[in-house]
Amino acid sequence: MSHRIAIGCLWIVVASIAAARADDRFTETEAEIKITLPQLDATIRKEGYVTGIAAQSFVDKKTGFRDAGYGLDIVDWIMEPGSDEAYRKDLDKELVYEFGNAYHGKTPKRSIEGPQICTRARKLEPRVIAGKDFVAVTQQFQYKTAAPGKKTGSVWDQKLVFPHGKRYFVASDRISAVNSSDAMFLRIDMPGHIKHTKGDTFSEVYLSYREGEGKIPSSEFFENFAPDEKFNYTRGRDKLPRRFIRAYHLRDPQTGKAGPWLAGMTLKPDAVSEAWCHQRGYVCLIEEFGGRPVRVGETFSAAFIVGFFDSIEDMHAVYDEHAGHSGLEVSSEGWKLTK
Repeated sequence: MSHRIAIGCLWIVVASIAAARADDRFTETEAEIKITLPQLDATIRKEGYVTGIAAQSFVDKKTGFRDAGYGLDIVDWIMEPGSDEAYRKDLDKELVYEFGNAYHGKTPKRSIEGPQICTRARKLEPRVIAGKDFVAVTQQFQYKTAAPGKKTGSVWDQKLVFPHGKRYFVASDRISAVNSSDAMFLRIDMPGHIKHTKGDTFSEVYLSYREGEGKIPSSEFFENFAPDEKFNYTRGRDKLPRRFIRAYHLRDPQTGKAGPWLAGMTLKPDAVSEAWCHQRGYVCLIEEFGGRPVRVGETFSAAFIVGFFDSIEDMHAVYDEHAGHSGLEVSSEGWKLTK
């Protein structure tokens, strides 16, 4: 009997050590969750400016470089085409969408539900899932404001999966709608904006849907211009690309040393209804996905890979391996991209 007890105790100790080692991959406080893996670091904020990966917390341990903006896979409103001018006086100020300016461009759009999650949710409750060869974080938010005639209560879900051995994470954003729309879409930052002074933090941008090599030198972003003035992609107007990748080539602002590319890949190109890359004090990389009819009770989603790459060829290889997916499932047993 004592022999059996000793073996049982040994297994408990082994299990405890294994759990402790697994816990070494992340730390959690009231304010944030920090992921620490051999290839990268990342922080998910619970308070303040939330959703996605916190600004400049995404670190490539191979090169020491980090993201150069306000965060990655950052989430805004549920929207649709059209103007809110007829009822703007009745809108929550935060939902008003003014167009015909250098900030938003000329295309009429309006918010269906808000608030803008990243700036106004203020507090989320992300949950960690620690798998055998990955760490994941899931989080959600229920929209609380709406345009006249619309309901509140649509739910945004985000999943972020950090596979061991990779310099990137896999993500998805999904909306479960309580309203109907002929062209509902979700606005996000993908991969994220670029803070810079005359291109000191990046040397070039890569847009896979742009003709030719797809590269744009940082000098094109020295002066402000509107979202629809140049480097804009609109589904239906423009040719559907084989891959939908937006990336910027990092460089050290002090030394000018070249770093890796930081890329955001939308794994199903026709999920994107519009995307732009314009200058408004920083390089704004906004993407809108969906843009198709949605009815009450339906969902729509997109899946992404966001991370560091040494070359455009490396991006293409990873994209092609995972292309065609628009969803992501994860549990402690594992994760998988879904159609």
